[in-house]
Amino acid sequence: MVGEDALTRVIGRLRRMLDEVGAAVRLETITKVGYRLIPSGEAAAAAPVVAAAAAERPPSICVLPFINMSDDPEQAYFSDGVCEDIITDLSKVRSLFVVARTTAFSFRDKGLEIPEVARQLKVGHVLEGSVRKADGRVRITAQLIDGATGGHVWAERYDRDLKDIFALQDEISQAIVGALKLKLLPEEKQAIEHRGTSDPEAYSLYLLARRYFVSTREGQKPGLEAIERLCLRATEIDPDYAQAWALMAVAQTAMHLTHGRPRDSGLASVERALALDPDLAEAHAVKARHLAQQGRLEAADEEIAVALGLDPDSWSANSTAGMLNYERRRFETAIGYWEKAITLSDSSCGDPGMLLSSYNAIGDAAGVQRAAKMALAWAEAAMAGGIVNGSAMGCGVGSLMAMGQTARAREMIDRGLMIDPDNTLMRYNFACGMSAYLKDADTAFALLGPVAETLSASMVAHAKLDPDLDPIRDDPRFAALIAAAETRLAQAADR
Repeated sequence: MVGEDALTRVIGRLRRMLDEVGAAVRLETITKVGYRLIPSGEAAAAAPVVAAAAAERPPSICVLPFINMSDDPEQAYFSDGVCEDIITDLSKVRSLFVVARTTAFSFRDKGLEIPEVARQLKVGHVLEGSVRKADGRVRITAQLIDGATGGHVWAERYDRDLKDIFALQDEISQAIVGALKLKLLPEEKQAIEHRGTSDPEAYSLYLLARRYFVSTREGQKPGLEAIERLCLRATEIDPDYAQAWALMAVAQTAMHLTHGRPRDSGLASVERALALDPDLAEAHAVKARHLAQQGRLEAADEEIAVALGLDPDSWSANSTAGMLNYERRRFETAIGYWEKAITLSDSSCGDPGMLLSSYNAIGDAAGVQRAAKMALAWAEAAMAGGIVNGSAMGCGVGSLMAMGQTARAREMIDRGLMIDPDNTLMRYNFACGMSAYLKDADTAFALLGPVAETLSASMVAHAKLDPDLDPIRDDPRFAALIAAAETRLAQAADR
């Protein structure tokens, strides 16, 4: 119990705080120990509107990355995957706002108190937890915390057989919905319980493939090959695992687009995914890329519209929609899709990098600077682990040049060429930066020359319309480079 004198001191402190921040309110005494905040001036007029807005604001939550408590640190992919699936499950509840995975995971290892996380993200609740996977069992602890007070709203510890992982995830998601006093609609409950597979080994392989996809997919051939192998094994275990087929199609399609695999690479996998689950937005997005490659642009537009209709918050659908519009030089439309893509769970430095290129193409200087800062942050994060990531370096170089940090950009180019001199996509992006921001044609062609022998048909087609290369497009060397690449590809097709 608080005494009257202590309460008076608290109220006095509150008054001083309000004065210091210039709050348009005053404290009115109700009784000897009762007070209320009374808005004054404009604040008074706005009070009903503010109150109504607060009442209409949906419940909100951030799911922080779960801590890997397994003895093997490599099992982090599993704890991340479980956490990501809970985020996905909760996102299916229409009455709940859920912070995107990318934003939530950016708070990993920052050591912030939960109320501070909630304040920064403007959410009412935060979920944190841990996962331990060993000897065929899984232990998950989870606690739902009030963002304002830091107090526990709900907490539970589960210790189950690994084969029960799917039922366990359903249980956790539904417990959170219940703790937030939300009503789960029948179709939402059904969507949450739809896992795609009932085999924990196939699920674990898929989660590991997703880890590679999120962390190293930027056109890096070893990462794409690892995704393909992992998903292939997952589909061998469970041939009806649509999500694994779709992710395998993503990797195989990227191998075609960037590394010259045959055009139908990935097409069989995506068709299999759609046969198993016609409502899988990611699979429709991959198919849209194949249709565009076949020159069936209207069909590609229809397919990506289906993907976005099925899941407007699908990263794959939004990023693909951005690329389809970019490749037809509809940059303002592409910008809208990439602006959304960078807020979604699977986003990477490729999205802000393409956003940067699009803003530069329409001459939006403010947009260029904002996108460059985002792209550089993503690229630096991708390179922070010490893994060679030429694609991220290519994105970082363009960002630095756009921001006027030329010396640093050239240092990154030198380092990239020393570490990974044969990385086609990296050299191409280095050349784009030189062309778009420094107008240095000689260096751009010096970078492009060696990759003319390795450019895939898709990349040649992309180069012919890439706005970053517009400043050097009329140079005779550009026409010669494209002609040589097309001749090589035609000769290879005749063999």
